[in-house]
Amino acid sequence: MAQQDTEQQHSGVLPVDDEGFVIDTGNPEEREAAYRGRGTSRPITVVGNPVLHKECRDVTDFGDDLARLVDDMFASQHTAEGVGLAANQVGVDLKVFVYDCPDDEGKRHTGVICNPVLVELPAERRQLDESNEGCLSVPTAYAPLARPDYAEVTGRDEKGNPIKVRGTGYFARCLQHETDHLYGYLYIDRLSKRERKDALRQMAENEPRYPVVAND
Repeated sequence: MAQQDTEQQHSGVLPVDDEGFVIDTGNPEEREAAYRGRGTSRPITVVGNPVLHKECRDVTDFGDDLARLVDDMFASQHTAEGVGLAANQVGVDLKVFVYDCPDDEGKRHTGVICNPVLVELPAERRQLDESNEGCLSVPTAYAPLARPDYAEVTGRDEKGNPIKVRGTGYFARCLQHETDHLYGYLYIDRLSKRERKDALRQMAENEPRYPVVAND
């Protein structure tokens, strides 16, 4: 089993646990650095760009173009000091996001999800966390937003293999936030009108710390 897990990681396929969820906590620094080292950082699209406000297309080609996009997304995420990044945040209309994010136990999760679908949780699993949330596409703005503190997502990895990913705490928020992106929703769309207006004011009053694509 240990040898099999090592071979899977070297082939880009993550091992799974007894429940079928990917084990994305193994060698996160090494894996993130490998993706990022092959990639080129791209500027981040911001609220108002049409690509952020519509559902993205499903990934159907799991070849070299997708691999290059994933590498560039990891490089872009690192430049922007983010923990998750969706393809439409670098202007690409495809359902794929990358993540490099800690959970509520401080474990670092690193991976790729294509065509993600959030699993509907039973009522007893919907304990809400009202922590602050921010977004690279709404730079410098933050607002409290209630989300479940546990999340499960199904989808495919960058090779096209079916996967299941789960997370708690901050990582659960990340999984929900990035899946939202690919269906055309920003976190500010889930705020009240007053809270959304305040977030946009914060964005207007401050300078982003990373390159962004200016809207016309």
